[in-house]
Amino acid sequence: MARAAGKAKTRKAVAKRFKVTGSGKVLRRKQGKRHLLQKKNRKRKRNLRKATLVSEADLKNVKENLPFS
Repeated sequence: MARAAGKAKTRKAVAKRFKVTGSGKVLRRKQGKRHLLQKKNRKRKRNLRKATLVSEADLKNVKENLPFS
């Protein structure tokens, strides 16, 4: 069955979670810094602050939901 042609819309939930760099790479935040922080050591929490790249396996799905970036 053919896909219905129409206006591509940005998924706002995806737009809030990911950032596209100038070279087209997609950045994401790391998981694991919401709760239970007392048992995680300082170095681990510090490294969770940094953004990282989206994996190649997930990249296609993220970019489909961000058509204008």
